Amino acid sequence: MRVLRIFIRNFRDSLRSVFRNFSLSIASITCITITLILVSLSIVISANLYHFTKNLEEELTIIVYLDEDVDSAKEQQIEAAIKDMDSYEFLEFKSKEEWKAEMQATSSELSATLEYLDTNPLLDSITVKVLDIKDLAKSAEYIRGLDGVKSAKYGEDTVDKIIFIFDVMEKATVVIVLALILVTAFLISNTIKLTIFSRRNEIEIMRLVGTRNIVIRQPFIIEGFILGVIGSIIPIIITVYGYIIFYDHFDGYLFSHMVELIKPTDLIWIVSLIIMIIGGIVGMFGSSRAVRKYLKI
Repeated sequence: MRVLRIFIRNFRDSLRSVFRNFSLSIASITCITITLILVSLSIVISANLYHFTKNLEEELTIIVYLDEDVDSAKEQQIEAAIKDMDSYEFLEFKSKEEWKAEMQATSSELSATLEYLDTNPLLDSITVKVLDIKDLAKSAEYIRGLDGVKSAKYGEDTVDKIIFIFDVMEKATVVIVLALILVTAFLISNTIKLTIFSRRNEIEIMRLVGTRNIVIRQPFIIEGFILGVIGSIIPIIITVYGYIIFYDHFDGYLFSHMVELIKPTDLIWIVSLIIMIIGGIVGMFGSSRAVRKYLKI
């Protein structure tokens, strides 16, 4: 109970300090708000890039065409070799007769053409799905080297460029988020330093009467937490309403139906929680750093 009373008193004192040093608090909250808006934007972009990549993984496969003279035993050997790949997830074999029936069902003209031919010109195929789209090129190259394989393609001219671009963008947004978090901590730290300087006499008296360091630090850490949480409110509002408006404007897709956006209900609340947690934790970290480094207590 004594610990709880001390915490409540420190929380009350920290809240008062926020309003007592109102100009400093507003400056800090404004900086935190601007930074967290950028953090929120980066998280939303990163999440959608990850979502797009995962959807791409579900769609992209390697289409393997076998030589005309491949028999059942050879086909099973090729399947076994593909299954031995570390990147293998699953495969599906489709005979040339199945391809013929499928193509005939899609077009009457094509059906007539295939029926006119004495032999089936199509090839047996194996559709291969890998665990990670980054392994497509390496896996396709390995499959092409197997005896009995005529070709192995996955649309590499376009897919490799898309994978590279989105991989760079995803890594860049992660770096930006981390950099912005560090900037936020630095801003809070400097603001708390000013607050500490304005209360240096009060702190010196507390130290002279033997107050423990943790007791001196705690109000400032709580104050940093309060500033961080308050600074996260506007970014959360902008994230929630901004993303809903953006999603509705583009009908859930960006540029084309190939790039599907995450539904707002699956994203905005998680991002809002993350922003509030980042604001609070970074505020506490910035305050703790300022007290420890500036006062050397």
